Amino acid sequence: MTENKNILTGDRPTGPLHLGHYVGSLANRVKLQDTHKQYVMIADMQALTDHATEPGLIQSSVIEVALDYLSIGIDPNKTIILIQSLVPAISELTMYYLNLVTWNRLKHNPTVKAEIRQKGFGDQVPAGFMIYPISQAADITAFKARYVPVGDDQIPMIEQTVEIVRKFNRTYNTNVLVEPEIISSAVARLPGIDGQAKMSKTLNNAIYLSDPEEVVVKKVKKMYTDPNHLRIEDPGKVEGNPVFIYLEAFDPDREKLQNMKDHYQRGGLGDMVVKKRLIEVLLEFLSPIRKKRKEYEKDKKIIMQMLKKGTSLANEVANQTLKEVKQAMGIVY
Repeated sequence: MTENKNILTGDRPTGPLHLGHYVGSLANRVKLQDTHKQYVMIADMQALTDHATEPGLIQSSVIEVALDYLSIGIDPNKTIILIQSLVPAISELTMYYLNLVTWNRLKHNPTVKAEIRQKGFGDQVPAGFMIYPISQAADITAFKARYVPVGDDQIPMIEQTVEIVRKFNRTYNTNVLVEPEIISSAVARLPGIDGQAKMSKTLNNAIYLSDPEEVVVKKVKKMYTDPNHLRIEDPGKVEGNPVFIYLEAFDPDREKLQNMKDHYQRGGLGDMVVKKRLIEVLLEFLSPIRKKRKEYEKDKKIIMQMLKKGTSLANEVANQTLKEVKQAMGIVY
């Protein structure tokens, strides 16, 4: 039997992607496309769970996200890039899985709880938002993904998918669904430039892959550092310092970075010097990405054709999974 090396990953199209997305999973996707069968999904239906009144934003963001994918090196000849809403089997699988999960379990999913607080829903949580862990399980299982690259904040979602897979297979005495395994990124998470725990479009604290040079410079200069590092001669903290966390993620000169850390910790190194280094590193990293993006932006019709081709291939796989699921459940008429 051929080893299952399928991978499913994706993003919600509510705007361009940022550096947090890159370290969270995008970098892994570029590497893994050479060794695995990879599906990358633009999750427009999930985006509607908290942007139902902004469908125009989601529609325009589908192309923006695809441009970010291509510009960082995700190759549509190696990776199947698809649009979630154009794969009907996912919605049908979601309906079947809904009956295998209690409402109480959804309410206690740590990722859901955290995002409800972040988005300020209060007691006005959309039902679609509450069930998106189940929709995500449908995404993963539709393509029988063995591996899912995610940031640490999404681990509870994959754990819930595993629960659904096990309950389905046990309930219907089958092995149709595949249990996914997590692939963690080297850098678990990037904080926002304001020092918040998570970089997020909602919190307006992100550096985007498509940001122009002058915007990157402005954002880095505004970044939080060690609040107790008031004078240059004062010793500063590296741990939890957003500027050093970014440098740890992107600076290729590890020796220079270590020397800078040591200098900062013993005192005598100003925050602006550290930020200047981060600006250099990020501009060098983002420059080829922006260059590729400008080339791809010249003909967005080709981008949509690429997405529809990938979605067509994805439908073949998802429809086969749905067929097997319905056979296992005994609801083939």
